[in-house]
Order: sequence, then C-alpha cells, then structure tokens
Amino acid sequence: MATVHLRIGDLVWGKLGRYPPWPGKVVSPPKDLKKPRGKKCHFVKFFGTEDHAWIKVEQLKPYHPHKEEMIKINKGKRFQQAVDAVEDFLKKKEKQGGKEQSSEGKGDSKGKKTPTKPLKILEEDDEDLSALKDPSEKPASSMEPISKRLKIVEEDTRSPSIQAADSTAINGSITPTDKRIGFLGLGLMGSGIVSNLLKMGHVVTVWNRTVEKCDLFIQEGARLGRTPAEVVSLCDITFSCVSDPKAARDLVLGPSGVLQGIRPGKCYVEMSTVDPETITELSQVISSRGGRFLEAPVAGSQQVSNEGMLVILAAGDRTVYEDCSSCFQAMGKTSFFLGEVGNAARMMLILNMVQGSFMATIAEGLTLAQATGQSQHTFLDILSQGQMASTFVDQKCQNILQGNFKPDYYLKHIQKDLRLAISMGDTANHPTPMAAAANEVYKRAKALDQSDNDMSAVYRAYIH
Repeated sequence: MATVHLRIGDLVWGKLGRYPPWPGKVVSPPKDLKKPRGKKCHFVKFFGTEDHAWIKVEQLKPYHPHKEEMIKINKGKRFQQAVDAVEDFLKKKEKQGGKEQSSEGKGDSKGKKTPTKPLKILEEDDEDLSALKDPSEKPASSMEPISKRLKIVEEDTRSPSIQAADSTAINGSITPTDKRIGFLGLGLMGSGIVSNLLKMGHVVTVWNRTVEKCDLFIQEGARLGRTPAEVVSLCDITFSCVSDPKAARDLVLGPSGVLQGIRPGKCYVEMSTVDPETITELSQVISSRGGRFLEAPVAGSQQVSNEGMLVILAAGDRTVYEDCSSCFQAMGKTSFFLGEVGNAARMMLILNMVQGSFMATIAEGLTLAQATGQSQHTFLDILSQGQMASTFVDQKCQNILQGNFKPDYYLKHIQKDLRLAISMGDTANHPTPMAAAANEVYKRAKALDQSDNDMSAVYRAYIH
C-alpha cells in the first residue's frame, strides 16, 4: 500500500480496530502526549464523536478520493451523521474562502486545545455497530495513563495476489445472516466464536461432546443440538472447531456424525487446524452427499477469539465463503480466501510452525539468560524495545516470569501443528530442521505433563 502523505487539517478515513472506516481530520496532538515510539502515525479527531487516536499511516486514506467507496460499504445512521458533519465542515470552510478557522490544528493559539478524552475500546453491544459510542457512556479508568488509553490501530499487510476481506470494511454494521447457524465444538477457540456470533444476532445451534459446556450458550440464546447430525440437519451452515485430524474425522464420519445430516445445499465449514489430506477427505465426503464445503482455520488464541479478532483463512467453495460473511465479521478482524481446498490448511500449519518455533526460541533465550547470570526481566525489557517487540512476546514472557501457564493455546495443539507441518515438509521434499528441533522440545514438555498448559509452558522443558 502506498504511503499516505498527510498534513495537519487534512480530512481522512481512519480505521479503529474492528470498527468501520470513519471520517476524521488530522490534528495536532496534546502537547503532553508523545507520538508512539516506532510507529508512523497521525493524530486524528473523528467527526460525530469525541474519539481521537494515533492511527498508523497504513490505516488512513484521503477523504475525497475514497468517499463514494466508504459510503457504499457503511450504512449506519451515526456513520451518515458523521459524513454530514464533514460536509457541513467543508461548506463552512468554503464560505470562509478556504481558510480554516477550526480550533483544531492551528487553533491552539486562541487558547483552545485538542480534546483529550480517551478513545474507548468498544466491546459491548450496540444497536448500530457502525457507530462509535460516546465515551461518556463508559469512561476509561482514570488510573490508566492517557498514553495507554489512546488506541494505536494496526493493520496487516495484504498480498495483492490473495483475496482478503477486512471485517470492518465489508459492512459498517454487522447485519446477521438469516441462515441458521450450527456450531460443533466449544473448546478454547469455539467458545469465543459462538459467543460473538450470538452477540451479533445470529441464530446458533450448538453441540459439544461434553454437553455441560453448552449450558452457558443456551443461557445466552443458543439452541441445543443432541448430535452433530441433528445440528447439520437443522441448520443451513454448520461450523466445527475441534482439536486434531482424528477428532475432525470422527465428527464427520462417526456415529450420528455430520455426514448423516448432510443434504444437498447444506454447508459445512471446517475450522479445525488439520493437515491438507484430512481436509481433502472431508471435502470429498461432504460433496458426495451434495453438501457445500469450506475450510476456515483461524489464527489466534482464546483471548483473541473472545475479542472477536481472529484471522480467518478460508479455501474451498467461494459461495460458502460469501454466505459466511456476517459470521466471519462477528468472529474475526480479517478473512482471507485462498482458493482451492487444502490451501488454508497448508497456510495455517506454516503460520503455527513459525509461531511454535519462535515460542521455543524465546523460552530458550530466557533460560540461557538465567543460566548465564542475566536478569530475565531485563532481557524482556530489552526485547520489548527492539524489532521483535509484540503483544505475543510480551504476554508469553510475562506468563513464564509469573509461572502462569493457564492455556490460551494448548501446548499439545502447537506440538500437533509442528508435527503436521514437518510432515507436510516431508511430502513436499522441503527441509524443516528448525521446526523439527522445536518439536522435540515440545515433546519433552509433553513428557513433563505440560500438554494441557499454555504453549509458553515449553519453558519447563529447559529447566527440568
């Protein structure tokens, strides 16, 4: 994406997290508010709200060239009010001969300051999700420093060869599909997904091997299916998210399984992280009954799933992908359509191979620091200021230093993903020595009874 060159006073479209692009104006930040280190961004005041934030340049677009595009994809009432506010601003500016008299930007000389109300992170329901809520409804804690309350918005770099859809750009307000949704598997990832589907107004029928896990979602408005076959027969689109290839196969091919409920036109979406061979097999058996198949594994963790910020990798039937639009918007921040069946499984395994190997390396670094008399806390402080700084690194290192290995992504699952990625490399006759080494460390951690802990518990393989 080309770099956007902006100045104080320029009108823009800016994106706040999973919310739609919103009209705003580049303004001068408060004097006591420093620009985030290492971030190329501008301070933006949004029209029709009191919200303001540092926004990365990659997430800013000039107002006029993209006006028609944004109006087409955002239909909320408060969004339209914000656009009207921009037009009123432009009319006043034109009457003044093009000289901006706003107190923002250069207006500090008149004694007025840019508002410093904190940007609110929206998590609760709203009748119009395209609207940015008034900060007075839920003020940020006064105990937090303002630099932590102002949101810095980040966006993935998109490959032009891959069709990607950002959930905030597809539709300003999420209008739930009128199709009946089924969901099989309420584990760490599935629970967050179902919760967000329900929040956004979808009609959802759930099933889980341990039926007690369904109770909370029934209270939230979900319906209960007695078997996978029953869920599929009752629903138009059924998602599944289970632990491994065997569980995925058993769910489809086993007694009272998915295949028994498949009829022509029924859609089945496999969200589990499995190997391409399993995905191909499931696609074939679903299609043999006249069903429509999509694979859609997700990148993220329990926390990311709960926040509705997963990255969805889809492949298979493009029409199913389109039918799942509102569901993907509810559960994720971005979805990618990668073409034919098997491509999403391959990409997901590569991503998790990199993540698992990186986590093992971080654990190795922390233990080497300790073994050589270096402070692990100082190691983390230095790491967080360098090029490898990320939320992932910070959270996992903090887990290790605090001895908190409550699962956000099971260690046994990342080891399974490494194993499958190594096997995929063997099939392609491609070496994966780094992943193979990391896999051995995770196997050691599993032998130390760490399977059901978070992947960061791989640390314990180095200290025992």
